[in-house]
Formats: sequence, structure tokens, C-alpha cells
Amino acid sequence: MNSVKTRLSGLDFQQLVVYIGFLAIFLFFALTLQDDGFLTQRNLTNIILQTAPATIMAIGLVFALSAGEIDLSFGSIVAVSALSAAVVMQEHSMAFGIFAGLGAGVMIGAFNGLLVAYFKLPSFLVTLATMGLFAGIARSMTNLRSIPVLNETFTGIFGSGKLFSVPSLVIWTIIGVAIGHLVYRHTKFGAHVLATGDNPRAAQVSGIKVPRIRFYVLTICGACAGLAGLLYAGRLQAARYTLGESDLMTVIAAVIVGGTALKGGKGSVFGALIGSLMMGMLNNGLILMNLRVSDQMIVRGLIILLAVAVSLRDKNR
Repeated sequence: MNSVKTRLSGLDFQQLVVYIGFLAIFLFFALTLQDDGFLTQRNLTNIILQTAPATIMAIGLVFALSAGEIDLSFGSIVAVSALSAAVVMQEHSMAFGIFAGLGAGVMIGAFNGLLVAYFKLPSFLVTLATMGLFAGIARSMTNLRSIPVLNETFTGIFGSGKLFSVPSLVIWTIIGVAIGHLVYRHTKFGAHVLATGDNPRAAQVSGIKVPRIRFYVLTICGACAGLAGLLYAGRLQAARYTLGESDLMTVIAAVIVGGTALKGGKGSVFGALIGSLMMGMLNNGLILMNLRVSDQMIVRGLIILLAVAVSLRDKNR
């Protein structure tokens, strides 16, 4: 009996919340939407494909939150990156387009990181400001026009293509989660990120270069948003200024529900993946239930509120 209690006390129930929630939501929709196509292979595959960009963004946000920072600008970075790639590919090769898209994400992330790490500005305010700044830039880049992406190789790699019958978006998700988890859990950098978020002063005293860690995590966030922009452009075969606009709440919810603490020092890349799939499944199920957009927003907001409450309670124990 004592051994059972010891094992139960050692379990991280915050980490289990996302798996329990995922299973509960899946069973609910599976039972209530049997005649609406929820359980069809096509619908379940679409959920995975639609959540791929959000999952990639969530990986970057796990690093930022774990270091005690936050990035609110990744939605705007998605739009700028997708438009940069599309515009450059119209005049140059696919390689230059990919470089432009990813480069835009990295540079914006590095700009955020520079202001936070070395000018000591709060990441919340910095990224709130750059969110508006780069949203405006995205709107002005093409005068609100949608830019078609006609390069079939690009759309195959980042959108509709398959490798051994596995959709490319699924492959990108697997690669992103695998690399993110490896770096986060099995490298010195990942340990430094967690130490910085848990106690920045202690981390500084122990020899960790805290400003550099803050700079890197926000740059990673920008890079992940840049890749997400390419995935959107490839899947939709077009780039527009509205890409990423509605992802802020979804990605934050996925990361927090997935077990990453708002105050830093704790997180999970796998948890973010499950959280992202759960949010995608939730959106899909609510649409199949013919709920209004306003009702869908209310449900998502309640889930975020619940996740924040669980996160803060766990951190304050």
C-alpha cells in the first residue's frame, strides 16, 4: 500500500492532464459525432495536417516559456515569413524563397531576443509591440494581396507531398518534435533553459549565461514560426497577411495544457504536441457540431483558463 502511495505521489498530474483531456475529448466527439464523420480516416488525417504549423510554433514556445519568457509575435512572424518566401520565389529559385522565409523568422526572433536579453526589456511588452509592428509590415508587403505559391516542388515539400505514403506535414511534425525533445531533454542547452526559467539568479551564479539563453530561446521561437509560415504557404499554395492571425490563443493553450509552466522551469515538447492535437481535435469537433465561431472561442478560452489554473497551482506547491 505504501509503495502505491509513493508511486502516486511521484506522478506529475499536470503532465497527465493533457493525455487525460485528449482521451476525454476524443471519446466525447467519437460518441456524439458518430454520424457526422468525426471518426473517418480522412477527418482524423485532416486534424493532424491542420495542426502541423501550430505544433511547430508550440515547440518554439515551449523553449521560451521554460526560460521564463514569452513570445506573442509568432503569428505575425508566420505571415511575414510566408509572404517573404512567396515574393522571393516569384523572382528567384525555391532555395532563395526558403532561405528568405526562414531567414525572416530567425531575424525577427533574434530582434526580439536582442531587446529582451541585452536591453533588459520585458518579453511580454517587446513581443506585444513587435506583434503589431510585423502584422503591419505583413499587410503592407503586398498591399493586402494574396501571393500564389506555384512552385510544385515547394508545395510538395512543405504541403501536399508524401514520402512513402506519409504526408510531408506529418514528417515535418515528427522531425520538429524529435529534434525539439532531444535538445530540450538531452542537451546542456536544454538544461540551461530550464535552470534559467526556474531561478535566473541561481543560474547566473552557477555560470549559465542567462542573457544568451534568453536571446537563443526567442530566436528559436522566431525560427519555428518561420518554418510554420512555410508549411502554411505550402499547404495552402498561397501566402497572405492573415496567416497565423488566429494561432496565438491556440498555440499558447496547446503549450500550457501540455504541461509547460507559465513561470518557467518546466515544460514538455511531447506534451505540446498532444496539446496541439487536442486543440485541433477540439476545433474540428466544434465545427462538426455546427457551433458558432463565438461559441468555439468561448470553449477555447475556458480551456486556457483551466490550464493556467492547473499550471499556477502546480508551480506554487
